Amino acid sequence: MKVIYQDNDLLVVDKPAKIDVIELMGLVLKEYPEIKNIGLAPRYGLIHRLDKDTSGILLIAKTEMGLIFFQKQFKLKRVKKTYIALVIGNVRDDKGRIETLIGRSKKDGKKQKVYLETEPGSEGKRDAITDYQVVKRFKEYTLINAFPKTGRKHQIRCHFSYINHPLAGDKVYGFKNQPCPKELDHHFLHAENLQIEMSNGKIKEFHSDLPKDLKNILEQL
Repeated sequence: MKVIYQDNDLLVVDKPAKIDVIELMGLVLKEYPEIKNIGLAPRYGLIHRLDKDTSGILLIAKTEMGLIFFQKQFKLKRVKKTYIALVIGNVRDDKGRIETLIGRSKKDGKKQKVYLETEPGSEGKRDAITDYQVVKRFKEYTLINAFPKTGRKHQIRCHFSYINHPLAGDKVYGFKNQPCPKELDHHFLHAENLQIEMSNGKIKEFHSDLPKDLKNILEQL
């Protein structure tokens, strides 16, 4: 587990793919046992979450005041996040916005579903906005940067599946018989960049390089 940054209030780690954030906290607590006094078990000082198969920047509070302060930044939508994703097919527009409602799927409780405002069952569902920009096009795939303006569960995965460009390797939101790069054993989504206000009022930016396995996938393409 690589530590990107830390101070008295904040720990920023580079989360590997294929490990749940709660499982990751077990490793964190071995190195930073004082975090057991922050928040509630089993999340403790977790400020936000990443899906199990999503890699990249994860923020953990080291003090109770830090937890409250940084979670407030997420709640007020002041945090700027950039993800890099490989999606199936050729995304037509070089940049765009996906704006819908998102809520739990009635057919599959493990999945989220896009709802439109006029759709039956949309009552109480939460707004979700994802901006995106194409980085590079391949024969069967498109590499994109995604900029989620809201933080709904599975938002990027659900949104790109909704526009018929599910993430490469996504076994939950992907389509039957969709292509998948050789040796990709999890969905291709990485939390690459994050900007957040620190307690001193200054904006700090964190960066995580694309993991080696995902770099290798792009080299193959």
